[in-house]
Amino acid sequence: MEHTDSATDNDPTDIKSIAVSATDLVAAIEATADGSKTVLRVTPPLSGRMRARLHVVQPDDDEDTIHIEPDSLLTQDAPSYPAPDDTADELRDADDETYSVERHRTYHEQRLAEWRESVPDHVVDSTTLIDTEHDITVSLLGP
Repeated sequence: MEHTDSATDNDPTDIKSIAVSATDLVAAIEATADGSKTVLRVTPPLSGRMRARLHVVQPDDDEDTIHIEPDSLLTQDAPSYPAPDDTADELRDADDETYSVERHRTYHEQRLAEWRESVPDHVVDSTTLIDTEHDITVSLLGP
């Protein structure tokens, strides 16, 4: 049986890659856009390949957990979250549409669906863990 030193179980430099589901990433970005302090979290024991999961930051979070800002996993050309005010302005600026609350609701839902579908196409291949300045590769799970 191999013995693992518990001190290294919490060493973030042990992490070589993280896997994150597309669903968790999109949900984290949406929650952050709505003002929630939402991250992707990696918890000890730390190893070479970790799964980052959706997490709302709490004041009593374990200090050994690693929080990854969701936007740090996106390329710079990733589309921004379509805020309701922005989609209302887009609809008002369209020459072929007349603004109404119902049209805005439908248009906003369409823009959200397009955004959600496009986010996974903009995931980085690697990122740096902020707390450690340690580079890791990123794998996306799901569509």
